[in-house]
Amino acid sequence: RRPPKRHPPLAMLRWGTSARTAARVVARGRGASKRLMSTGARAFTAGAARPSFGKILAGGAAATTLAGLSFTVAHCAAVKPDWKKVRDDVKAILDEDEYDDGSIGPLLIRLAWHASGTYEASTKTGGSDGATMRFPPEATHGANAGLAEARKRLEPIQAKHPGLSYADLWILASYVAIEEMGGPKIPFRAGRSDRSSGEWCTPDGRLPAADMGTKPSTITHIRDIFYRMGMNDQEIVALCGAHALGRCHKDRSGYLGPWTRAPTTFSNEYFRLLIETKWVKKQWSGPMQYENADGGDLMMLPADLALVEDKDFRPWVELYAKDEKRFFNDFSKAYAKLTELGCNNLERGTK
Repeated sequence: RRPPKRHPPLAMLRWGTSARTAARVVARGRGASKRLMSTGARAFTAGAARPSFGKILAGGAAATTLAGLSFTVAHCAAVKPDWKKVRDDVKAILDEDEYDDGSIGPLLIRLAWHASGTYEASTKTGGSDGATMRFPPEATHGANAGLAEARKRLEPIQAKHPGLSYADLWILASYVAIEEMGGPKIPFRAGRSDRSSGEWCTPDGRLPAADMGTKPSTITHIRDIFYRMGMNDQEIVALCGAHALGRCHKDRSGYLGPWTRAPTTFSNEYFRLLIETKWVKKQWSGPMQYENADGGDLMMLPADLALVEDKDFRPWVELYAKDEKRFFNDFSKAYAKLTELGCNNLERGTK
């Protein structure tokens, strides 16, 4: 008869034994959970200093005792955020009476846009994955002036939810803001991670500038920036529709004023104003921008007017000015694409 199979006692495990083997010994000997994750940790002898397997992985642990020797084995499942609660926490901070027009929603969208818009398809660098704007030099790039205010407001939410990366939070917060301000619901996919230092920051100059000095140069610049990411003309115009929200600040960009009279409402108003309003150069000491001739309470940047001055951009402006439903649909797709550029480990399904 074949002798019964015996499992080695814990004392027989030596340094060099894999954690999987050690875990199986414990599971078989004491009936612990069989759902154990293999790690690169090493087992130990009864007389050696005993590391805690529970410290190897985050996400909880099961303590097991065998032959008088106690140690901990990590669970295989990492902590996952409760996405509904994260969404609810973002919704709770959107209204802020003392900030601009009573909402930080446009600020959160700008944060996500600038984190994502650094992507370069040819080198596969940049993008929202990594949340590198937490570090210099990216945090101090001129285009990112004022975005520390957005990061500061999201910090308590990130700290509250174990397993929530800054990168995922920044993007989800913008999706929630768009939806809460009347825009389309954009399917969110999680899985972005956070870089640990500024060595991953992209060089300055990857985000679109408001003016390059002449109309042809500004139009060329817009295409260069967006084509670098892998966008086409239709997607460029759709994404620019986010200028329906928020305003420029003189102490940040140098420009001043809102694009529309409803800067906390997502709509196709930006396109309608581009087409129907007469825009004249603003007479002031700041950089060149335009204002509406019938009151001067609104503004447009040279890059905004480039959309109606270019023969290939303009048809999309005209379409979106007439068809808000089409704009919402195209914006949703283009914005999801923008915020997923360079993200290679996104989960299937939506949150």
